[in-house]
Amino acid sequence: MTDQVRVAAQVQAELAYMNFMLWCKRTTWAILATMLLLVSCNFGVDEGKYPNYNGAQYMPMNLKVK
Repeated sequence: MTDQVRVAAQVQAELAYMNFMLWCKRTTWAILATMLLLVSCNFGVDEGKYPNYNGAQYMPMNLKVK
C-alpha cells in the first residue's frame, strides 16, 4: 500500500512540475512579446509633439519683483 501511494505521489509531483514549467515558459514568452511590442512603439512616447514645454508661458515677466 505504501509503495502505491508513493508512486502515485511521485507521478502527481512530476505532472505538477511539468505544468509549472510549461506555464513559466508561456509567461516568459508573453512578457517578452509584450516588451517587444512596447519597445517597437517607443513605449507610447510622443517624440516632441505633445506636451511640449513652453518656457515663455511660464516666465515671471509680470511679477514685478524688486
